[in-house]
This record gives sequence, C-alpha cells and structure tokens, in this order.
Amino acid sequence: MNIVLGVSGGIAAYKACILLRLLKESGHDVTVIPTEAALKFVGEATWEALSGHRVASGVFSDVSEVKHVRLGRQADLVVVAPATADLLARAAHGRADDLLTSTLLTATCPVVFAPAMHTEMWEHAATRANVATLRERGAHVVEPDSGRLTGADTGPGRLPEPESLFALIKGFLTSPARDLVGRKVLVTAGGTREPIDPVRFIGNHSSGRQGIAIAAAAAARGADVHLIAAHIDVAPPAGISVERVSTTGELYEATVKAAAEADAAVLAAAPADFTPIERSERKLKRKGDMALALTSTADIAAAVGREKRPDQVLVVFAAETNDGPEHAMRKREAKGADLVVLNDVSGGAVFGSTENSVTVFDERGEVDVREHVSKEVAADAIWDAVSARLPLSGRD
Repeated sequence: MNIVLGVSGGIAAYKACILLRLLKESGHDVTVIPTEAALKFVGEATWEALSGHRVASGVFSDVSEVKHVRLGRQADLVVVAPATADLLARAAHGRADDLLTSTLLTATCPVVFAPAMHTEMWEHAATRANVATLRERGAHVVEPDSGRLTGADTGPGRLPEPESLFALIKGFLTSPARDLVGRKVLVTAGGTREPIDPVRFIGNHSSGRQGIAIAAAAAARGADVHLIAAHIDVAPPAGISVERVSTTGELYEATVKAAAEADAAVLAAAPADFTPIERSERKLKRKGDMALALTSTADIAAAVGREKRPDQVLVVFAAETNDGPEHAMRKREAKGADLVVLNDVSGGAVFGSTENSVTVFDERGEVDVREHVSKEVAADAIWDAVSARLPLSGRD
C-alpha cells in the first residue's frame, strides 16, 4: 500500500518515527511529508533514512513531478500524526500553503488525523469546530489520549502510542469501506475473571484479539466505537472509547447500559460462566483437597437480546469445542440475536492466535465462511454482515 505520513510541528513528532517504522516493517511504501515546523523537531535525514524517500515540505520542491497533486492521488491512505491545532485548522479551511495541506486537498483515499496538543487547545471551541468539519467531510479524527503532555501538564491531548495508531491504521488498510459513518457501535472483548480469593480467580484463555480487531475494523469503517474490555493481551486501537471491566458482573452492567445507545452490538468477550458463591477475603492456604461451590453468572447476551430495539443489530459468539452449526443457530435464536459467529476453539487453537476461522449465521443459515484468516479479515466479514442489515434499521 502507498501511505502518506504527514507530520506537523509538535513535540509528539518523535512518535511518528516509530509509527513509520511499524508501517515500513509491514511492507508498506511510506512517503513522509513534514511541515516546516515538524522539521524543527525531527530532521529530514531521519525521515529519509526511515522511509527510503526524499523528504520535502514545500510545493516548490521537485516541481516537475507535481508532488502536491501526485502524492494525494496515488495514496491508498493519508495519516497525519501528530496533527496540531494549526494543521487541523488549515485542513478544515482548505488551505494549501505547503505540501502537506495541498496533498490533503488532492487525496481521494481515506484520511486519518491523530491530534496532539495541550488540553486547552484541544478543548477550544475553534478546534472542536474544525474537528467536526473534518469528520463531516469523511475524515477520521482520532480522539487523543489523556496523559502526560509537554512539561508537567497532564490531560486530554496526548498522541496515542504508535502501536495503537498502527492497529487502527491496519483496519483502514484492510477495510476501505466507510459504511459505518454516523453509527454508534458497541464491542466487547477479552475474558473475565471471577475472584476466589485476593490472588486466585476463575478465568479463561481469551486474549481479546478478535474483539480488538472487530473494534478497530469498525473505527476504520467510520463508526463511533465504544469498547468494553475485560482482560486483554493486546492494546486497544487508538481513537475509540474504552471502558475497562474485570468480572462478568461488571461486564454485564456495562454492556446492558451501553447497548441501549448502540446501533449495533458485537459481543465478542468471553465471560466466565461460573463464579464462586463465596469469595475469601484472605488468601486460602493449601490444606489438601478443597471444595469450591460455584453458581452461574448472568447471561449477558440474553439480557441485551431481551432489550434489543428493532432497529438494532446484535451479534453474539458461539465458541465451541464439539458443537456445530445447529448449536450456533439455536444460540442465535435463544439470545434474540440477529447474527451468530461460530468458531471452533478445540484445543485452544484460537486463543492468543493471530488467525481465526469463523462462520457467520443469520436466521436463514450460513452467511459467510472464513477459514484460517487473520482476525482483521474475520472482523471485516462480521461487519459486512452487520452493515448489510443496518439499512433496514429504520434510522436512515
């Protein structure tokens, strides 16, 4: 893929070096376009060494190549990281006073802005209006992280870590469709843990990778994503709302509440089915055999299904070891879901892996089958099926 990486003049420009390396190591051809201010933080030699391309910031460099038009036309994706308040303002107002803003005007591919600035600048009415304008035009503006800024300041405005941005960008490269723009979606991911005592718990092998891939794919397709994450082994993608939970009870409360506002809910988390009836407040000592009394946890999917609106799409998962399509179809109906995703987890083959094999079923039967594909590809298969149902929701 041909990617243009725009870098504007903020201290977070150093993080773009790491993002550039991640993109290059994934086999993408990356052209860096820094602003003049960005070159005050990271010089041309660094960008050229990491990208393998000459670097220019003005429209009068290599005029015969008409770079300010060619780069935007040939790009499969344009990413601006960091995007300062000044860059967002110039992009929103259609300025073309340097190579980066000119490229943004000629780009016909998806455009992602990753803002980074002080909290006061991010929260200023002018910046919020510029962000709204860019989003209305179809650009994806990532919500910045909250944390340490320049000096001793902390708050919203921190550039997400390069690995999180990279996870989001991968979604754009595999999911060029923007069919979820304006939609609110809920995704759950990861495994819950039910405490036995302060140091032990009942859990499962879920890594959360599939749920994270589903959240990233939804963001890449333009959705407003709310991720409820239990225990996960990978970082959530940048630019989405993340709510952390631990137990099945916490996951239940958060999911039922968030589902009420969602256009689509994909329940990919792996909640524990049982929880100890009693939890010891002190670490249990080894004294030979021990009986542990368990009780069933709340059925989250069924609860969401009972409250599901006619204009919502609900997706549940059937992670099975020896039951086939018939069980998945029964589960879809029992939970009141529109779609069920079946995957075989025999021997723990799926947990922690970068690949998955999924079959998506609706009320008529099999919709899509993806065998031994990346979890990103599996995520897009799920959203393809969801998107096909959303126009029937009555909200359009």
